[in-house]
Amino acid sequence: MVYKPTLSRKLFIVMNASVLTLITIIGIVPFIHLLAVSLSSNTAAMAGEVKLVPIGFTLDAYVYLGHKVEFIRSLRVSLERVVLGTAINMFLIFITAYPLAKETEKFRSRTVYVWFFAVTIFLGGGLIPTYMVVKSTGLINTIWALILPGALNVWNMIMMLNFFRGIPKEMEEAATIDGASHWTLLWKIYLPVSLPAIATIGLFTIIGHWNSWFDGILYLNSPDKYPLQTYLSTLITAMNAQMQSVNVEQLKQLENLSEKTLRTAQIFMGALPILLVYPFVQRYFIKGMTVGSVKE
Repeated sequence: MVYKPTLSRKLFIVMNASVLTLITIIGIVPFIHLLAVSLSSNTAAMAGEVKLVPIGFTLDAYVYLGHKVEFIRSLRVSLERVVLGTAINMFLIFITAYPLAKETEKFRSRTVYVWFFAVTIFLGGGLIPTYMVVKSTGLINTIWALILPGALNVWNMIMMLNFFRGIPKEMEEAATIDGASHWTLLWKIYLPVSLPAIATIGLFTIIGHWNSWFDGILYLNSPDKYPLQTYLSTLITAMNAQMQSVNVEQLKQLENLSEKTLRTAQIFMGALPILLVYPFVQRYFIKGMTVGSVKE
């Protein structure tokens, strides 16, 4: 029997597609506008004439950023932070969520540990105590000050825990009969079937490290060690002074460069890496968003 959608079903599909298309356009248009402004001349950008198409096309803003040693150095620090931070975060999430996903009969203190971690979601130590702890451990002005204080994201750990609890117990029992240890169960059974959750939590972790800027100002004393977002936030405030310090030849090369075009170029460059990462994890991300939902 050939299925024929009813009129109401057809109307729903059309309306659903229209709404999703509108939401997509609303999300993309701001980035197109940023790119257009960053590629436009100083006069058009400052006059507010640029919409979605560059006016007076120029690459001066990106050339200026690309030739700045500070920008390249901060980009390298951000990449280093993302790689190290994501690896440490995900490892701690795995080894914490695995035992807490066991039943109380197998891990009697499970509930106590779950509440121990859950309390940290609602209660924090505060800015000053946290700074004192970081300082007393000798992490100030090192990249580890940006990674270790938030090495275990409890919310992401709970998401992974819920996903682990949904894995059929028969798989674990069969592997245990074959002599598998807990490490083998985690790395050979649990993680391979948890790709949707890993992709989702990994994406959240990458975005968190990439967008973080305040901890760089708080824990780093040397601008040479600033990650990209911290560097960009300080660069905007110092833009006027930098523009006044350039010589006549540089001013001639940067005649189409202004605070607005450079700021939009920075914002676009800061968002671009995440936009490039998302397509590779999209198919897992959609599945991972249902972590913790009711399963049949």
